[in-house]
Amino acid sequence: MSVSVEPTSVHTPAGDREASLQSEALRPHAEHAFAAELTALAAQDDRPRPARWLLSPWAVATYLLGGTLPDGTVITPKYVGPRRIVEVAVTTLATDRALLLLGVPGTAKTWVSEHLAAAVSGDSTLLVQGTAGTPEEAIRYGWNYAQLLAHGPSRDALVPSPVMRAMAEGMTARVEELTRVPADVQDSLITILSEKTLPIPELGQEVQAVRGFNVIATANDRDRGVNELSSALRRRFNTVVLPLPESADAEVDIVSRRVDQIGRSLDLPAVPEGIDEIRRVVTVFRELRDGITADGRTKLKSPSGTLSTAEAISVVTNGLALAAHFGDGVLRASDVAAGILGAVVRDPAADRVIWQEYLEAVVRERDGWKDFYRACREVSA
Repeated sequence: MSVSVEPTSVHTPAGDREASLQSEALRPHAEHAFAAELTALAAQDDRPRPARWLLSPWAVATYLLGGTLPDGTVITPKYVGPRRIVEVAVTTLATDRALLLLGVPGTAKTWVSEHLAAAVSGDSTLLVQGTAGTPEEAIRYGWNYAQLLAHGPSRDALVPSPVMRAMAEGMTARVEELTRVPADVQDSLITILSEKTLPIPELGQEVQAVRGFNVIATANDRDRGVNELSSALRRRFNTVVLPLPESADAEVDIVSRRVDQIGRSLDLPAVPEGIDEIRRVVTVFRELRDGITADGRTKLKSPSGTLSTAEAISVVTNGLALAAHFGDGVLRASDVAAGILGAVVRDPAADRVIWQEYLEAVVRERDGWKDFYRACREVSA
């Protein structure tokens, strides 16, 4: 016997008020922040759409990668990287295989996951956040214990998980940091992904996934061995590896775009005023990450941190805030120096030596970097 799960997206005064507050949210969900672009794409999208998809696979890829529509509407890129990676990810969601986004920390796995769900289902909030303490109920279902004690197991006492809701409504569920989830909880996904069914033995019922349902999971390369995915579960996913940006120019573009988006919500200065400092932050991160200078002449020791694009975004955003509130509004070396130090020196003993060597051997000798060198020396003292 199958059981239905009632959709939760109903129009109520409280719901309307919540929607109206999205414009004031510090970090709106993708479907709200880019509602105009999604609407424009849907209006001009005449290609076949899988069941319950808001957009065709082509339009979903365009939403993520950016482009210009026939009517002149500009779709901003959400992901800067190889087009084929996005196409494979979107195509996977159009099949019955789940999608696993894999990569080192800071490669935009969560960002891509959110935007994929927003473009496919119009709702990126059906989310399970994986941690060492994630219970099975977060993936399957839980119970309202007041109802359970008063009336016993019943449909009214059942509390559906985001995954169960996605199954019943034909939507996209997201599981963040899958390898952080305990192995026995991970395995609760196997039946859901293979049989497209979620049994409820307490009621003698089950929830069957309707067309449009799928799962996007994310995992970090560096989490291998934390809770390694079983071979049975890994087979249920199509794995797409998100790489670090190929070039410095691409990484500068990513950092600039993302910082600009964050800055607008925080009323910070425009990014173009600090593009030179952004390029220096990216250069430092890439050189220390790669273990060699950009010109290939000097080998370097790499610190223990990941020095990811996401961390570069954080350093620049913090620097813009310093420039806005305690400076003249223009991003300078002194505004980013402390943030870089915090990102590089994670292990006070080993990383500090690596950073000092980099400052003296590379930064000090680089033309046009004297102000950067002085600022970094000042905060490193």
